[in-house]
Amino acid sequence: MLPGPALPAAADTLGPASAIRVLLVEDEPHTRERFSAAVQADRRYRLTAACADMASALQQLALQAPDVLLTDLGLPDGSGLEVIRVCARSHPACDIMVISMFGDEAHVLSSIEAGATGYILKSSEDHEIITHIDALRAGGSPITPSIARQLLRRFRVAVPVPTDSAPQATWPDALTEREAEVLALVARGYRHAEIGQRLFISPHTVVAHVKNIYQKLAVKSRSAAVYEAQRRNWLPSAWPADASDG
Repeated sequence: MLPGPALPAAADTLGPASAIRVLLVEDEPHTRERFSAAVQADRRYRLTAACADMASALQQLALQAPDVLLTDLGLPDGSGLEVIRVCARSHPACDIMVISMFGDEAHVLSSIEAGATGYILKSSEDHEIITHIDALRAGGSPITPSIARQLLRRFRVAVPVPTDSAPQATWPDALTEREAEVLALVARGYRHAEIGQRLFISPHTVVAHVKNIYQKLAVKSRSAAVYEAQRRNWLPSAWPADASDG
């Protein structure tokens, strides 16, 4: 028997009116309960609804604009990709993160293309759920580390090695020198706090640079920014000097 369309909207009463509104879309009951409990346990967030299928999710998106959308991809009556597309189109300010059991390249890239800015596996620890949502709201693109490594390996293989006859990669005038340094460290998998430590700037300043980079590259996520920079052959000769890397 298919699960009901959505959990009672009583969750909407939890948290102050000014709390960040979260819409959850997940058909598997145990996972839905785990993520719901994590959101409800933090008073900064308010769970507006926990939907179990695409139809009820689209209905919720038509009724109100969430600040955060957490959605599975495999739903009983359709694809979570459609939920992402509708949300990105109707509520462009909403931060979208996929929660899935699939970590393969095809699912991840399809989600990013649809408008997702984060992608985590359902196997994430309970205490990591809010950490990921916090990162999403701070302008980051939380991705399960194993998925991030897989994507980076794919991008590195896709970029040709420069030869003497090939022009060396250069940063475009659109990026400042600091933004170039931040993007290079993002491409290497460093988190915002780590980038701040290496460049002697605050994490908030890093987030501001990352947002500027996303706007200039016309992308919405960390992995998309890395992909676009690699596609333009910006990264091979642009790594900041780092003696600790040998």
